[in-house]
Amino acid sequence: MVLGTSSGVGKSLITAGLCRLLRRRGEQPVPFKGQNMSLNAYVDEDGGEMAYAQAMQAWAAGLTPGAAMNPVLLKPCGQGSSEVIHLGRSVGISRAEHYYRDWFRPGWLAIRQGLDICRQRQGRLLLEGAGSPVEVNLQARDLTNLRLAQFLRARCVLVADIERGGVFAQIVGTLQLLRPVERSLMAGLLINRFRGQRSLFDEGRLWLERRTGLPVLGVLPWLGERFPAEDSLDLLERQARKPEAELRLAVLRLPSISNFSDMDPLAAEATVQLDWLLPTDTVDRYDAVLLPGSKQTMADLKVMQTTRMDERLQRYVAAGGVVLAICGGLQMLGQRLHDPHGLEAETPGDMEGLGLLPLVTAFKPGKVQRQWTTTTTWPEPGQSCTGFELHHGQTTPLARAAQPLYAQPGLGWVSPCGRVVGTYLHGCLEAGPWRRHWLNWLRSRRGLPPLPTAVSHHATQRDRLLDRLADAVDENVNLEPLLR
Repeated sequence: MVLGTSSGVGKSLITAGLCRLLRRRGEQPVPFKGQNMSLNAYVDEDGGEMAYAQAMQAWAAGLTPGAAMNPVLLKPCGQGSSEVIHLGRSVGISRAEHYYRDWFRPGWLAIRQGLDICRQRQGRLLLEGAGSPVEVNLQARDLTNLRLAQFLRARCVLVADIERGGVFAQIVGTLQLLRPVERSLMAGLLINRFRGQRSLFDEGRLWLERRTGLPVLGVLPWLGERFPAEDSLDLLERQARKPEAELRLAVLRLPSISNFSDMDPLAAEATVQLDWLLPTDTVDRYDAVLLPGSKQTMADLKVMQTTRMDERLQRYVAAGGVVLAICGGLQMLGQRLHDPHGLEAETPGDMEGLGLLPLVTAFKPGKVQRQWTTTTTWPEPGQSCTGFELHHGQTTPLARAAQPLYAQPGLGWVSPCGRVVGTYLHGCLEAGPWRRHWLNWLRSRRGLPPLPTAVSHHATQRDRLLDRLADAVDENVNLEPLLR
């Protein structure tokens, strides 16, 4: 089990690296995170919803992702409430103050059921904790850290992020707050994100081992690779400048942004500078503006109206600008949004959309969760696209002015000029040829030469990144105390 001294210390990626490394060594690792809170989601082959981080760990392990690998997923809805998802299906909405009262027992049951499913794979369970394992006010109701470690008698490694500072206090303080039965599960320590010459930390390493009685299994260096962010705060780390970039694209970072991993394939394009903008920023200078998914479409649309981003975006399009929107972003592009059951707001009602595509969206109980493989109609017909739908709401075109984007109807639409595109297909930008055809369409507007379109799916690049991550773990971490 990979535990951390706090959130954001790198547990998810270290677990993914361990999955890939164990797979190389001939084992079958099976990733598992009992409870995750994330708006970056994935839909498995059975239509089950799970955190994207556990899907990535499954790919690292050479497995097909399954919701049982993340049996409890919490998706924040704003104002102190979250959607509760058990084994891939939405089971209700919970206020933060009532969560452990109402959902602790059902959550533990879902985790036990997920474990039973994962154990059928006949491999080594590789568990990831959540946040800190010693939140003393929550320890009695812990679902995903030490309760799970004790239940499985897991060998635990404690990860600390030296980049944050105070790494000695992080580690010693965490271990000090463990109960004896929990302390006995600790097999070693891991220092993450070390910059500079590692020999400079030798004295600190020895001090930690003397003080804690635990081996420091490794010191992982700061890795310059870009990996999928676990939460939107990590988007702040995605502002790297690319001097060679020829196109500048903007992503609107609205308060309830979700599935922002959809933008990873664009961020990986060497000729694309991807900027994450706040609703108060201007968009005029960009070659295209992207509207990602949203957990609260109408609330985010209201933010756009309050900040007048809606007016700036409308002027941008009227002046010849390009917009690509996914899922919640697609819903915002339409003429109107209907919420007769109050699913998006505290009270039922309607709302004006951005009016950039002739669409109407009605929010209804139930959620669409399914994978698709289809072909495109624009900008280059017949390009294969795979991805998944994950949304409330049914969108209907008002006029034939909105051309279907895919052979499969109801998945996406494009304006006659091609400057406004909306899709429900998460992962559509991972299809290398289609992504390059769209980028080449943008490049032609700037008089730039086209890029090659015979490129592989983004999964190939993600696989190379996971290999490099595994290389770093292999070179810097001694796994033997964990594998004995």
